[in-house]
Amino acid sequence: MFAFIARRLVATIPVLLFVAVFVFMLLRLTPGDPAAVIAGDNATSDQVDAIRAKLGLDEPLLTQFYIWFSRMLSGDFGESFFFKKTVAELITQRIEPTLMLSLCTIVLSVSIAIPLGVWAAARQGGWVDRIVMGFSVMGFSVPTFVIGYLLIYIFAIQFSWLPVQGYRRLSEGLDEFALRMILPSFTLATIFVALVSRITRASVIETLGEDYIRTARAKGLPARTVLLRHALRNAAVPIVTVIGIGIAALIGGAIITESVYNIPGIGRLTVDAVLARDFPVIQIVILVFSVAYVLINLVIDLAYSVLDPRIRY
Repeated sequence: MFAFIARRLVATIPVLLFVAVFVFMLLRLTPGDPAAVIAGDNATSDQVDAIRAKLGLDEPLLTQFYIWFSRMLSGDFGESFFFKKTVAELITQRIEPTLMLSLCTIVLSVSIAIPLGVWAAARQGGWVDRIVMGFSVMGFSVPTFVIGYLLIYIFAIQFSWLPVQGYRRLSEGLDEFALRMILPSFTLATIFVALVSRITRASVIETLGEDYIRTARAKGLPARTVLLRHALRNAAVPIVTVIGIGIAALIGGAIITESVYNIPGIGRLTVDAVLARDFPVIQIVILVFSVAYVLINLVIDLAYSVLDPRIRY
């Protein structure tokens, strides 16, 4: 087990290095002079040269990467040109809303999707199965922002049950936090539930056709025990895989959802930074998302070894 974990940890190092090189080259490969873009149309050549020197763009490429990477390792992510704050400060301020939105979405989605998928598999061909499959198709077909605005119109405008937009930190009170998390979480969970429930259904149906399931039924085990302890447990690997993929997909969904609900998270910061051409912020946001994606895949790989010990060897 330890050797398996060590191999997976070592395998992430070149991936993270590649991500760092890609993020570094992103600014350098941008068409035109990044310093001129940052300085604006009315800037003088001296001002452009000053910005170029501040960014280290007048140094050789390898020297630029060494300086930039050293600063990254020391926690110096640079300063935002638009927000007039350090990038580290911006990330610290914006990380909580995104983490809480993602966590609420994951808990909500898994709590709904897996029981739905198992229920649909147990009632294959019945009305429950058709409803679940229809919901899965709808979840993939309808854009996230359409679902968001529809939920706002119904539950916030028509019935006035929930706030329209905004975010309250958990430290400001659980009630206010929960009220403002319900609509964003359900909006973001729609696609996630559709994905996980569909894969859960397919995996459980495939497992129900195995010989050991027929043996368990022949021994007289209750249908509930066969379904949950034998079928679902052995179908867990593809389900965990798609959950990991879905968590990574939340990154893109969070950008749209935070914009719809005016949540000051990393997704909203990304939109603002792109519109303002704030390259230092864009670089670090991409780096944060990329590292999160790599770490999520690492956790999924480690979960495989727990669910199926054969994978360790």
